[in-house]
Amino acid sequence: MDELLAALRAAGEATRLRVLALLGRGELTVGELVHILDQSQPRVSRHLKLMGEAGLLDRFQEGTQVFYRLSENGLGAALNDALLALLEGDGAALEHDLKVLEKIRAERFEKAQAYFRAHAAEWDQIRSLYVAEAEVEQALLEMQGGAKVERFLDMGTGTGRMLEVFAHLASQGLGIDVSRDMLSVARGNLALKSLDHCQVRQGDMYELLLGDESQELVLFHQVLHFADDPQRALKEAVRVLAPGGTLLVADFAPHREEFLRDEQAHRRLGFADDEVSHWCEHAGLKTTEIRHLDGGRLRVTIWRCDKPADVKE
Repeated sequence: MDELLAALRAAGEATRLRVLALLGRGELTVGELVHILDQSQPRVSRHLKLMGEAGLLDRFQEGTQVFYRLSENGLGAALNDALLALLEGDGAALEHDLKVLEKIRAERFEKAQAYFRAHAAEWDQIRSLYVAEAEVEQALLEMQGGAKVERFLDMGTGTGRMLEVFAHLASQGLGIDVSRDMLSVARGNLALKSLDHCQVRQGDMYELLLGDESQELVLFHQVLHFADDPQRALKEAVRVLAPGGTLLVADFAPHREEFLRDEQAHRRLGFADDEVSHWCEHAGLKTTEIRHLDGGRLRVTIWRCDKPADVKE
């Protein structure tokens, strides 16, 4: 009762309801909320602090930027859902806020695309060496099997493309990446596609700030060849994978393209089938399918590994 009353008091103010409506469209920084609400930074921060303490919002920091999003768990999340459903019927009162939000999203997207264009030649050079990405994406979807999942985790999300590919299968999607520049690209792409149930955040794949057994589907797409310790990264993914969940890994088979190590920071020049399978099985998973895709100088391998439903980490 006390927790509910505190949450209701925290939500029961015009500015705070506006904040809830805005964050219902996706995460925002403090600066973005200040701009949309046209209020001082200290005042907005006080609102956010109160709402966070009441369990309505989650706060996380990336470098100098502080982001806020609606709470995903507990009573606060349930109250947010109820309030958002009611606020949807009052579009006129929120029309100005949502217009400013769309302008911010458009600016964010353009900034992200400028960064992407500046690096497109580098990525295009690598893509030209192997099978088309569309074929890789289709194979990943086929191997996953089309099962609906509550939570999907994309490790090293980059531009957020895999969040887009799997968005229709997941109630919630989360992309983790160490690069703030790439996260900016991903946020712009997700906003353009209105994938409000998908989010990204800066994070360390060796030490995820996620609960044990909290994700039904985890994906490494062209990530492990950058890792100093790929086995450790897989072990951490298994920790957050729920019983009965699936881990997908897409990466290069062993190759001799040394320029990728020198010019693109690839630490590993591909992985053998049994290498990734052994790591996954050692962590408690069962390798259920391995598929190879040929289409150039580099072969792409996809592993599907499942966590037995009766296994607890």
